[in-house]
Amino acid sequence: MIGMVVSDMAASLAFYRRLGLDVPAEADTLPHVEATLPGGLRIGWDTEETVRSFDPSWTPPSGDGRRDLAFLCDSPAEVDAVYDDLTRAGYRGHLKPWDAFWGQRYAVVLDPDGCGVSLFAPAAPPE
Repeated sequence: MIGMVVSDMAASLAFYRRLGLDVPAEADTLPHVEATLPGGLRIGWDTEETVRSFDPSWTPPSGDGRRDLAFLCDSPAEVDAVYDDLTRAGYRGHLKPWDAFWGQRYAVVLDPDGCGVSLFAPAAPPE
């Protein structure tokens, strides 16, 4: 399971729903939420308050790069479309879509807690 601590459960779940995760709307007010990804891996969210309930000394990490999730898109065009959808919806883009030297169309959007979420697809073959 991949676990994430979030400052605003509803805002975080709204972001990940836009990326296609199946999380019911009633989960927005819960202190802990889980979803099962294709293949059986689970992803979970806990509010800061939930973590502090069992670890009163916990403080949010500072800086970036502490967690980076990556979502495979079906095509280079889908990388662009998902990036555009998220940034039009008000989420912050970090790296606009580009053709990376390692052979992928690649972009990064920040989730509501400022964590990077990569979008990628194999680059289109040269014509």
